[in-house]
This record gives sequence, C-alpha cells and structure tokens, in this order.
Amino acid sequence: MNNQFEKACKFAIECHSNQKRKDGSIYILHPFEVVTIASTMTKDEDVLIAAILHDTVEDANIKIEEIINLFGKRVGYLVDYETEPKYPNLSKEESWMLRKQGALKKLELSNDISFKILYLSDKLANIRSLYRDYKLNGISSFDKFNIKDIDIQSWYYYSILERLKELQSFEAYKEFEDKLNYIFKETKVRNNEKNNNHI
Repeated sequence: MNNQFEKACKFAIECHSNQKRKDGSIYILHPFEVVTIASTMTKDEDVLIAAILHDTVEDANIKIEEIINLFGKRVGYLVDYETEPKYPNLSKEESWMLRKQGALKKLELSNDISFKILYLSDKLANIRSLYRDYKLNGISSFDKFNIKDIDIQSWYYYSILERLKELQSFEAYKEFEDKLNYIFKETKVRNNEKNNNHI
C-alpha cells in the first residue's frame, strides 16, 4: 500500500471522529472492517481506498468533489455509487424504501465487479453486527432500524444476495448468505408455508 491508502485512513478517521454507529460502537471501526473484508476479494487499491471512505459522503457530509480531488476519479465514482441519496422531505421510513430500491437497481444494472465487492463488504459488515445483536436479543434487534418489519428487511437482504451471485465463490459471499439464513430463518419458513398453501 502506498501513502494514498494511509492518507485515506487518516481522512476517514478525521471525518468520522466523535460519530457512533446504531449499535453504539465507534464509527471508524466499520470502515476498517469493510476494507478488511474487501481485501479478501481484491488487492485493487482504489477499491480498498473507497472501502475506507465509503460513508464519508453519506454520513459525514463530505462533498464527492473533495473525494475526487484527494483520491482520484475512480475512488470518487465508487464512493458516489455506494452513497444513497437523501430525501429530506420524506420521513426516514418513507425514504428507506426509495433508497433501497435505488441501491438494488444499481446492483442489477452494474457490470462493475469493483462496485459489487465494495457493496458486499459493506453489507457483510452490517449483517455481522446484526447477527451478533440477533443472537443476543432476537427480533427486538430490529427496533433500532428505520424499518422494523423483519419480512421487509429479509426481502432487502436476500435481494442483495441475488444480485451479487457473481461473487459467490468468495468466502465473504458465503458468510453473508449463512448469516442471512440464520437471522431470517423464521421469515423463510413463513414464506415457504405461504407458498405451499397457494399451490
């Protein structure tokens, strides 16, 4: 790794200083986990830099132009493509579905394996956190989310899994699938029962 990666780490630490995640953990631990996951799938430095910076625009109010100026167009593109738009005139619950549908459409249309690696790395880090919480607290783990309906959350995460199938040879994909199957096992049972009743 050259000094661009080190510069990105320092930049992310500064951007996320004093921020906390929904689970109360120090925010910067999440980008470092994301880059660690991404490094198991690629050695592309731009992807790894984007992994460290992926939440700076969405959650730290950094302008994408600053990312491009500091780290280049490709890193800027990856961070921008990973960033969900804001819908300030809508409630968080209303904007959630629009944001997730937009993200799923991006995954569906994209042929960029680098973006998909970045996306899987981020979502696996998120699902690891939910998995730990779910093992301790069960369905109440969803109370901290904007959308608390476990069936809707299940739809979203399995839709991601479906759109990332070209990464299924990686351990990160397999871990993501295994953790989804654990967290949403009851949802899958209910859905199977509904489908069987309609046959």
